[in-house]
Amino acid sequence: MIMEKTISVFDMFKIGVGPSSSHTLGPWKAALHCLDLIEVELGLNKVLGIDVLLYGSLAKTGKGHGTDMAVLMGLMGENPITTNTALIQEKLNKIHSSQQLILNQVHPILFIKDQHIQFLKDESLPHHPNALLFVVHTESKELTYTYYSIGGGFIERTIIEKEGNETIIPVENNDPSSNEVPFDFINTNDLLHHCMKTGYSISSIIMENEKVNMNEQSLKNGLDSIWNTMLACIYKGCHTEGQLPGGLQVRRRAFDLNKKLLNNATYTTQEEWLQLIQKGGADFKYILDWVSCFALAVNEENASFGRVVTAPTNGAAGVIPAVLLYTILFCKKYTVEDIHQFLCTASAVGVLFKNGATISAAMGGCQAEIGVSSAMAAAGLTELLGGNQKQVLMAAEIAMEHHLGLTCDPVGGLVQIPCIER
Repeated sequence: MIMEKTISVFDMFKIGVGPSSSHTLGPWKAALHCLDLIEVELGLNKVLGIDVLLYGSLAKTGKGHGTDMAVLMGLMGENPITTNTALIQEKLNKIHSSQQLILNQVHPILFIKDQHIQFLKDESLPHHPNALLFVVHTESKELTYTYYSIGGGFIERTIIEKEGNETIIPVENNDPSSNEVPFDFINTNDLLHHCMKTGYSISSIIMENEKVNMNEQSLKNGLDSIWNTMLACIYKGCHTEGQLPGGLQVRRRAFDLNKKLLNNATYTTQEEWLQLIQKGGADFKYILDWVSCFALAVNEENASFGRVVTAPTNGAAGVIPAVLLYTILFCKKYTVEDIHQFLCTASAVGVLFKNGATISAAMGGCQAEIGVSSAMAAAGLTELLGGNQKQVLMAAEIAMEHHLGLTCDPVGGLVQIPCIER
């Protein structure tokens, strides 16, 4: 197991495009990283062609998860955080019709999708089920770049050392020259030790670590961006009807549930919508229906190649936003500080699973996604409601206990059935 440098809250919560952090966001980021390496080692203008080889789980469910789309978007230099998701299909259609891929939007190469992207379903690489290779062709040589998408949008790559040995290294999302944090932790004992020694809450431990490499305002702005993206995703999902893409004819349900719970009330802004939800009362069934609606909305947006936040993965992206919005609307924990506290506490628990096990469904089944996200949400909620550090971690453990044994078995390679229901 590779132990990474301290994982930032902004590594655990990444803004990107659905439907899968392992099969969409990870390959997208790998393509972007590969572009940077090609530019440094060759220069993009030297590239005559690129073949993309997808192995194992990426090959078996890659089409349903849009892995081919993600790789192409990455090679074009599109940023998953900022790209206009409404234009993705148009850009892909242009590549298909012109048989031309413009690397980083500056250097055109011949690209025929069915020839230059290979889904090697019966082959795998030993390190991880989600492996992909970029084979870059020039006039004088051929270079191969090997990547692994290990869950939650985290990627690793193979480097060849001088002795010819292969080494797998993480591709850092943060500046690799960033400073050491004061409260580094790998497991629960480490985290509790720091909490007991300092008296800090779990969220405060995370915030102090983040402040080493960014100023306080940047930290706040980043956390605000994460939550605003989550909330926008919930709102869009609740107001978009129709069927999910992929051919399974799965009807979007958040739209109808939203209308039913609001009794077809009219409103024009997101703020008015939130106020109407609050006015509906505090009946347990009413609240639970809304939490389900929020989670459905995010997961339906995710399945539709919408913009979501890994939490800790795309496949489980609905749980944390749903529980956080519940605390805001029904627990009166609505301050900016409350939101930041929730996200930081949840992130800490995600780090424990990332370091101690896996958040990749290809490795650990659905328990590694929905189980981890539920544990993260339970931790964030418990701290906001006044739980101490040990109670926060016990809540996370209890949440995970109820998801142990869940396997990853999507129908048709789509993040829809049974993923959204879970």
